[in-house]
Amino acid sequence: MRCMVCESLSFWHICSPCQETFLTPSIYKRKIFNNIEVISFYKYSEIKDLLHTKHTDLGYYIYSILAKNSFKKFIQNFKFQYSVASIAVDDHIHNGYSHTAILNRELKSEFIKPYFNKLRAKNRISYSGKSKEFRLLHPREFSVNKFKEQDVILVDDIITTGFTLNQAVASMKEQKKNPILCLTLADASLK
Repeated sequence: MRCMVCESLSFWHICSPCQETFLTPSIYKRKIFNNIEVISFYKYSEIKDLLHTKHTDLGYYIYSILAKNSFKKFIQNFKFQYSVASIAVDDHIHNGYSHTAILNRELKSEFIKPYFNKLRAKNRISYSGKSKEFRLLHPREFSVNKFKEQDVILVDDIITTGFTLNQAVASMKEQKKNPILCLTLADASLK
């Protein structure tokens, strides 16, 4: 096959040289609800076309590459005193896979236990490309399924207004869980 970026022959959808050149993550931080830190690895504008593959079969491979280049590398330096849960935001399956579950899977470590099907939106409306007003009028209404850990890392692909993650944090707190951090691939607020 050919690399999607440089069109060289490659065993991967994005060849290793292009991954090193174009997909080396940076750390971008911002705070949301209750002063919880959100760490993102890319500016949305830098990987926008790759993120939009989540609506296609190709997205599985692209999100796997992005997750390995960012989430997996980040978590290698994460130390905690006891087990922490990582929860994908609405890991509902579309096109045969869940893009947030792919990201969450890469967080498995000595200190982090990824869980799946634990935070699901009752409202299935997509926020993709929608305004802040639309998001406010159509809350996700998350339901939380039980898991044992108290401390939680929330995982999503993009942070735009922070509204989805704020709702996820509130839902966790209602269940007496302690969100300590949010991780996203991209921050859409960065220029």
